[in-house]
Amino acid sequence: MGGVTSSIAAKFAFFPPAPPSYTVISDENSGDEKLSIPEVPRRDGVDVLKLRNRRGNDVVAVYVKHPKASSTLLYSHGNAADLGQLFELFVELSSRLRVNLMGYDYSGYGQSTGKPTESNTYADIDAAYKCLKEQYGVKDEQLILYGQSVGSGPTVDLAARTPNLRGVVLHSPILSGVRVLYPVKRTYWFDIYKNVDKMAQVNCPVLVIHGTADEVVDCSHGKQLYELCKEKYEPLWLSGGGHCNLELYPEYIRHLKKFVSYLNKFKAGSNGTKDPAVESASNGSSKESTTVESDTKSKASDTQSKSSENQVKVPTTNPDTFELNPDLPEVSRNSLDSRLEKSKKTSRPEKSRMSTDQVDRFRRKKGLLW
Repeated sequence: MGGVTSSIAAKFAFFPPAPPSYTVISDENSGDEKLSIPEVPRRDGVDVLKLRNRRGNDVVAVYVKHPKASSTLLYSHGNAADLGQLFELFVELSSRLRVNLMGYDYSGYGQSTGKPTESNTYADIDAAYKCLKEQYGVKDEQLILYGQSVGSGPTVDLAARTPNLRGVVLHSPILSGVRVLYPVKRTYWFDIYKNVDKMAQVNCPVLVIHGTADEVVDCSHGKQLYELCKEKYEPLWLSGGGHCNLELYPEYIRHLKKFVSYLNKFKAGSNGTKDPAVESASNGSSKESTTVESDTKSKASDTQSKSSENQVKVPTTNPDTFELNPDLPEVSRNSLDSRLEKSKKTSRPEKSRMSTDQVDRFRRKKGLLW
C-alpha cells in the first residue's frame, strides 16, 4: 500500500509544461556570452543564468534587479508552469515590492535538465541560494523565500535549514504530498514535501496566503501550517480565492507590500518593536487573520492590443491589481485538479466576483497547479 501511495503522490506532484514555453540562447551581441530568453520581452536589469546543482543538473534561473531593493526574494513556483510563463509576473513583483527577485525552474522543467523529483527540487533551490550568496552577495538577513503550492516544499526545507532568513511567504502551501490526496493524520515514510514536520524549525516571520475556495489544496493546509509557525505574521485568507487566481485580488499585492515593509524595518533594527499584525497573530487573538471578501471585480480588458502578448500588466485604475493578458501561450493541461475532481467528487468552489472568464482563462493558459 505504501509503495502504491508513494508512486501516486510522486506522479501527481510534477507536471512540467510540454513543450517548454521558452528557450535559452547565447546573446550574440555581448562578448561575455550572456544568456537570454527570446520568447519574453528584453528588459534591462535581468540576468538569465544556468546553475549546476549538486546532482549534476543545469538549472535555469532569472534574476530581476531593482535599483532600490533592500531585500531579495527567491521564488519557487507552482506546478505545470515554467519561467517563460512566469517571467512577467516576476518583473511585476520585483517592481511592486521593490525587491530583487530570483526565479528558477526545477530539474525537468523548462530548459532545466534532469527529471523532476523531490530530491532534485531541494538541490535546485540550494543551487539558486548558493548563486544569490556567491554571485550577488545576498546575505541570509536580506533573503525572503517565497513558495507557491508545490514550491512550498523546497521553500520550507531551505528555511528550516537557514536560521537567519529575513522572512518566508507560503502561497497556497501544502502540508505534505500525501495529505493533498488523502486526509491522513500522521506522516508516513513514503510521503513527499513534509512541510507539516518542518515548520517548527523555521525561525523567521512567515506569511501564509491561501484562498478559501481552493479546489486543489484545501485552505486547511495553509491554516494548519500557520498554526505551526514560530513567528506568525498576519495571514491572508482570500474569500472565494481558488488555487490559481490569488494574484488577481488587490489585497494580495497590498498584503505582500505590508509584509516586505515590515521585514525591512524589523531587520534594519528600527526600534525592535513588532508590527501590530505580528503581535496579533502571535497572541492568537480572534483578529489574527485577514479574510478578504470578493467584493472587488477584476475587469478584463476586451480592447487590449495583441501586440502585448505574454505580458502581465498593471491597470492604471487600480495599482494593486494584476491584469492578465488573454493571449497567454497555451500550456499543458495534464492537470492535477481534474484528477482530484474525479476522485473526490467535490462540489464546485465558490466563484470570485472578479471576471470568471479572466480567471478561467488564467487557469487554462497558466496552468499554475500544486
